[in-house]
Amino acid sequence: MMELRAIIVEDEANSREILRNYLGKYCEGVQLLGEGANIEEGLALIQKHTPDIVFLDVEMPFGNAFDLLDQLPERSFETIFVTAYNQYAMDALNHHAAYYLMKPINIDELVKAVEYVRAIKEKENALEGQVLKTKPIKAEGKITLPQQDGFQILDVGDIFFCKADDNYTEIYLEKKKIVVSKTLKYFEDALQPYPFARIHKSYLVNVAEVVKYKKGKGGSVILSNGKELSVSASKKAELLSYFQ
Repeated sequence: MMELRAIIVEDEANSREILRNYLGKYCEGVQLLGEGANIEEGLALIQKHTPDIVFLDVEMPFGNAFDLLDQLPERSFETIFVTAYNQYAMDALNHHAAYYLMKPINIDELVKAVEYVRAIKEKENALEGQVLKTKPIKAEGKITLPQQDGFQILDVGDIFFCKADDNYTEIYLEKKKIVVSKTLKYFEDALQPYPFARIHKSYLVNVAEVVKYKKGKGGSVILSNGKELSVSASKKAELLSYFQ
């Protein structure tokens, strides 16, 4: 079982004590690295320890949990919100929270939340550093690119990735770039039969050209041409599904 390194950020001492005791008694394989009572203390602990999981209360003195997360846009930890208020659930989702626990804490839900994070981290660790191109993934077929004087026929396998540029899409091949007056969503739909993954609001990548995944909150991929592209947290699951 993978051990999870955890931090608690909660302004109420009694709530910190309850969560600490529950983690120690009911959640196997969780190492508590520290506790913070406010955003400043929580931020310092996260930067010092690089935890796997952070338990966050929403409302704290001099700000809230979202203020803390906004200071860590490239975070590698998963977040579990622990709060007495249910109106923050949508904000938590938008900040890619792994779980949302209501106070008073239900022990079964806490255990489920911890195991959910453990599963995410175990998959990330299993994929970290692997050369993914050895997987049997191929992009074979043709696609037509509309142009002012007609259309161009392109082998799907020649595409490394597509990048959004407002209502245009930049299509990157090995040695050149083609700009087409169609949105990235247009190409996402057109390439749906092939192994192309939307890894970011700006990127659609040919999974057959991915040679490495670097873990993070979303992480990044390195393509066979050496190009590194960011993966958004909300799109990571779609990408990793190709390598299960």
